[in-house]
Amino acid sequence: MRIVITGIGFRSAFGDLPTTWENILVGRSALQLLQPFIDLPPLPLALVDSQPQHVLKLTRTVVAKAILDAGLSLPLPDCGVSIGSSRSCQSDWEKFTSNPAIPPDLTTWLDTLPHSPAIETARYIGSRTALLAPMAACATGIWSLAQAVGLLHSGVCERAIAGAVEAPITPLTITGFSQMGALATTGCYPFDRSREGLVLGEAGAVFILETAELALARGAKIYGEVLGFGLTNDAHQMCAMDIAGTAGFSAIEQCLQRSQLSHTDIDYIHAHGTSTLLNDRYESQLIQQVFPAGVAISSTKGATGHTLGASGAVGIALCLQAISTQTLPPCVGLTDPEFDLDLVRKARATSVKNLLCFSFGFGGQNAAIAIKKWQPKSNS
Repeated sequence: MRIVITGIGFRSAFGDLPTTWENILVGRSALQLLQPFIDLPPLPLALVDSQPQHVLKLTRTVVAKAILDAGLSLPLPDCGVSIGSSRSCQSDWEKFTSNPAIPPDLTTWLDTLPHSPAIETARYIGSRTALLAPMAACATGIWSLAQAVGLLHSGVCERAIAGAVEAPITPLTITGFSQMGALATTGCYPFDRSREGLVLGEAGAVFILETAELALARGAKIYGEVLGFGLTNDAHQMCAMDIAGTAGFSAIEQCLQRSQLSHTDIDYIHAHGTSTLLNDRYESQLIQQVFPAGVAISSTKGATGHTLGASGAVGIALCLQAISTQTLPPCVGLTDPEFDLDLVRKARATSVKNLLCFSFGFGGQNAAIAIKKWQPKSNS
């Protein structure tokens, strides 16, 4: 069974997917020095609007765009749902406890549970079949697509909406990352010698996945084909990765094997590339180990910020743009590379057929996905 992507719903600090892509190609960054919370100092952030978004509002926006883009009509009772978020409605929970002297209004607290974006999606599209709400830290987006593909392969449904949405700009998130020393103070510079940490960003990216048979039967536009995944965990430490890299290596190798690809088949890798000292070094070592002959690489977090659970889904959307335009996006913010990698410094026109997207999340959650340019008859 072949699984294809027929619709994309997307929102970043730049705007929709075409606008985001155009800005990335010319090396622009959506990061701005902002102070959304008066009790916290200004920091570079990537906001969708002038104030932090609510995750459910952002979910409705991208889900509606995906349905429209796929040329589908509501309701979709047989459409599976796999929508994840690593923070979900955390902002509501912070408000519940913001003033200890005033009892919180908990009449709507059930609408703020971690699976709320998935429930909101099912309500919007009228789904009555399987609903999943993966939470795998920064690997959530890729895990969400993996679970949706599993639904299609198992025969539960022939179509699913999958992806991740994140609105992580909250006092607790900012304070937590600050306490770990993970936040940048000037900007995001993936794989650069002068990188200083990550920059938080808001975004949502969801996709309509269908069996190729269903998509072709209805004459759908096909963005690309999902080939396979690698999903592992370090079982090491809650916040630090296992520097041995064994599980990360296994995730990439599993992805290649399940996709029936070799390392020489890959034209481009959308790296996790958070711009932290340890992550970029760890990821660079993994890439050099698996791809000794080299492969084109970039991270777009210098443009969009680190959207946490949505970052893998954002990366997949940008990979699909690379396929559509036969152009590789640059590593925005990179001026002085630290690592011996084929880092894309400027937009690069080239043949793009097979791509990988990586995510490495807290708790040592490793995810890799392979996306391929659609060909009616597979040559792989």
